[in-house]
Amino acid sequence: MSANGAQTQPQAETQEAQAASGGPTHSRTLARLVQGKNINEKTLLATDYLNHFNEIIMLLELIPAMPECLEDAKAWRPKSYVEHFRDSSFEEKELAVLAYENAPERFRAPFDSAVATMDDLVFRAIKNIEAALQSGNDDLLADTVTTATAHLHRLVDVASAIIHGDEVTLDQKEIDSILNV
Repeated sequence: MSANGAQTQPQAETQEAQAASGGPTHSRTLARLVQGKNINEKTLLATDYLNHFNEIIMLLELIPAMPECLEDAKAWRPKSYVEHFRDSSFEEKELAVLAYENAPERFRAPFDSAVATMDDLVFRAIKNIEAALQSGNDDLLADTVTTATAHLHRLVDVASAIIHGDEVTLDQKEIDSILNV
């Protein structure tokens, strides 16, 4: 600022560059827009997306008691964050999409990584659960479901922590361990 309170040229250029790149000015505007909308002001992510995974976890957990739920589980398909909100009845779905598209990379990258790992794990779990079901061994089925859903719950917890502003990441060793279900 100059002595009279006006911005100097370099300050104005810096603010313009930050706004154009989705920097602090843009993020502050979005943070204000998402206040009270079930979208985290810091990360610009919404926990509503995790319902997509909670639904498949519940289906998988039902399979030992209701094997016919396997067909419903096999029909499950990954949905991107944007697809989830566009298909949802979430009141502020367009804002949720805009916020996600502008989420700080330090949250969005690990979040997207956790989602990709969950998508992969769901398909592996269904394959393993189907094999256990076909074996006729109820104990094996129960153990397979318990292990798979425990790993999925762990990943949902990681994604939720990221949504709430924790800078959590999964290292490759943990991802490999989870995917070896």
